[in-house]
Amino acid sequence: MAAKREIVEIDGHQIRLTNLDKVLYPEAGVTKADILDYLRTVAPYMIPVVHDRPATRKRWVHGVGTADEPGQVFFQKNLDNSTPSWVERVTLHHRHSTNTYPLINDLATLIWLGQMAALEIHVPQWRAAGDDKMLNPDRLVLDLDPGPGAGLPECVEVAHLIKPILDDLGMVSVPVTSGSKGIHLYAKLDMSQKWEQVSAVAHELARSLAADHPDLVVSDQKKTLREGRVLVDWSQNSGQKTTIAPYSLRGRAQPMVAAPRTWEEIGSPDLAHVRYDQMAARIEEYGDLFAPLVPEEYRSHDDARRPPPSSSARIGSPTTAGPKDRLTEYRAKRDPAATPEPVPLESPTPGEGNTFVIHEHHARRLHWDLRLEHEGVLASFAIPRGIPTDPQRNNLAVHTEDHPIEYLTFSGSIPKGEYGAGEMFIWDTGTYELEKWKDGKEIIVLLHGQEGGGLAGVADGKPVRLALIHTGTSDGKDNWLAHLMKDQTKGHWRPGARHDPVAPSDLHGKDDGATGSAAGKGGPKAAKGGPAPSPMLAQIGTPGLVHGDDWALEMKWDGVRAIVDARGPLKLISRRGLDTTGTYPELAGLADLGPAILDGEIVAMDPKGRPSFSRLQQRMGLSDPTDVAAARRNYPVRIILFDLLEFQGRDLTTLPFRERRQALETLAGGALPENVDLSPIFDGDIDDVLEASAEHGLEGVMAKRLSSRYEAGKRSGAWLKIKHERMQEVVIGGWRSGKGGREGTIGSLLLGIPDDDGGLRYAGRVGTGFSERDLAEIASKLRRIERKTSPFDDIPREDTADAHWVQPKFVGEVRYGEWTDAGRLRHPVWRGWRPDKEPKDVTAEQ
Repeated sequence: MAAKREIVEIDGHQIRLTNLDKVLYPEAGVTKADILDYLRTVAPYMIPVVHDRPATRKRWVHGVGTADEPGQVFFQKNLDNSTPSWVERVTLHHRHSTNTYPLINDLATLIWLGQMAALEIHVPQWRAAGDDKMLNPDRLVLDLDPGPGAGLPECVEVAHLIKPILDDLGMVSVPVTSGSKGIHLYAKLDMSQKWEQVSAVAHELARSLAADHPDLVVSDQKKTLREGRVLVDWSQNSGQKTTIAPYSLRGRAQPMVAAPRTWEEIGSPDLAHVRYDQMAARIEEYGDLFAPLVPEEYRSHDDARRPPPSSSARIGSPTTAGPKDRLTEYRAKRDPAATPEPVPLESPTPGEGNTFVIHEHHARRLHWDLRLEHEGVLASFAIPRGIPTDPQRNNLAVHTEDHPIEYLTFSGSIPKGEYGAGEMFIWDTGTYELEKWKDGKEIIVLLHGQEGGGLAGVADGKPVRLALIHTGTSDGKDNWLAHLMKDQTKGHWRPGARHDPVAPSDLHGKDDGATGSAAGKGGPKAAKGGPAPSPMLAQIGTPGLVHGDDWALEMKWDGVRAIVDARGPLKLISRRGLDTTGTYPELAGLADLGPAILDGEIVAMDPKGRPSFSRLQQRMGLSDPTDVAAARRNYPVRIILFDLLEFQGRDLTTLPFRERRQALETLAGGALPENVDLSPIFDGDIDDVLEASAEHGLEGVMAKRLSSRYEAGKRSGAWLKIKHERMQEVVIGGWRSGKGGREGTIGSLLLGIPDDDGGLRYAGRVGTGFSERDLAEIASKLRRIERKTSPFDDIPREDTADAHWVQPKFVGEVRYGEWTDAGRLRHPVWRGWRPDKEPKDVTAEQ
């Protein structure tokens, strides 16, 4: 399998293997070809373990990265539209979503997943007997997870405490070193109990161990309790949870695997995790160590014993079918292992279908893609400003490569670095009536969209008659015009159609009774001028508050808020009302979006492309042009826009968020200035979006009511911020001297929260999370505002020793574990200053 790409045939299924020399584990130099060879080796033992179990996958299409810079991981439950038809699958209806999972029941499916760089396979402890048919669990699992200061030796000690208990219950057990940190201890069940009963037994076992061995075992997930101990995680026996499958690879810096072990090995002082290239020798020496937990009918499954693919496997038909294959250009631009888009191997069959789809594509620049079925493919046009809503206004349309018919139902996220990277939604789909099709010249169609689709707002719910007219080629682009035929009157945007494009001209039309959500009653009013409004603020929320269809979900960006006043000379106004334009000169292009007032978040990205508040700290508060220029080279910033408050003299704050958002997308649809992005809107369940946020290392999720007006300067429950970590803004009221290595500088900061009476309530002290640079800068900052008396009303006497009091002027931010009963922050860690906040803005975020 040394070639870069080839087609292999496994069990009669053709699989296109690409980028075989791509390094997926940089620190070990392990390529995709190495991984596929490993899967071939373990297939006879792994397939029986995962057979008929819905498989959740973690994919590292660009590699796992290094220990210092992990690669981007994609967490997948659902199958993509490009999944081969021969892959067995099962559909499960969950409380908040419906997912279709693959069943890894044969070698072809396992190799196909390896080709997609699905390195980690996670499965539940039960098997499926069909859609929504969950059998009782056939195995119990206890995840022995070492906390800080603990490791494999402590896990081994706990495993030896559990084994006699399982033996007494007559349960056969198999230990598996997880390939990550700890040990997974499996035991065989007779399938007589439901998962709720199994989970309850596992929970009681974990609690008993924690009670008997409190210095070694915890059964509570709280990280604050786990120092030097082993968590006996019983929760993976839930019917909704999964565990890394035995024999699966791990997506860590080194190519470790979840390896079944003997109990003799577990007792060895040299016990260590197993690398992928050690498994062949282990299988030869020990055979299938997990076999005692696998039912006989699966152990003898023929598919698991078939010969694996190799470089000499029979090669199928070539990837293209000659010059008449209209998908040649499409395939050349896409790596099926790196993108969820459909990439069929077969050449298209000419047909006479009349379907269409319009995609809303949040790529580098937002645009809409019109795709018309024609001669077995989808003729495609990228339209930056969307389907025109006015016969007097034509929109540019760029003819792009033909797409496969399978693209009619595609929606999803195209990974960063791939062609067309970004989120793609189906804006509308349906059938069309063809009036004219002159290749390379003119196309006229009558589009019949679906109920509630985007086209419903273009012509008052009637079919949309659209012409595409070729205008020539420039800069390598095949340019056309999209024209709404003149026998149609201009429609209006329906609030129910979530992704409808709104022309900026709609926002400043005359109040003369014309149709249009912004033109008549309830539309935007003339702006009053004067200072830009203060930003609307969100309340702390929980996922349970977000239910129903009236919510838009965005990622929460770890930056600082900025109101963009582009009505004249550009101004970037902070939450405190300060002009920070000179601090961020790379955002000067925002002026091109005016005259407008916008709301957004300034962020600094880390090398992995994630917002980094610590990097942004290096830019905040700078005003000297020399300092700004120096910091800009090392810590560039971007702004992520998420609201439009005023446009061309029209006040939009009285409009619902859904209309302001559509206006923002349309305004930015033609082109976004440099270093400017739109905050994507995510469809789906709040739990799924939170999970995606966590997978990408983001701070959390913002949930905004689609019907909400913009409440300037107010903290409203119409906007909720749902965070993964608990964070708290605090006012600094003093500091204590450092000792040992910190002698002569800051030991800890004394933190407070303003109370309703204007006093400062003591909230504890923080002494971790500081860099050497932080300590020096904090000491210098605080010594200038020292005072003789404590600003706190209720600080305990023991926390006043060696205290230096300061005027409570500065706001910082910490992350923490929880609030104690005494109203103190437990285990706070310093995150940095918040110069964009004032003490009066700080409240306890419970």
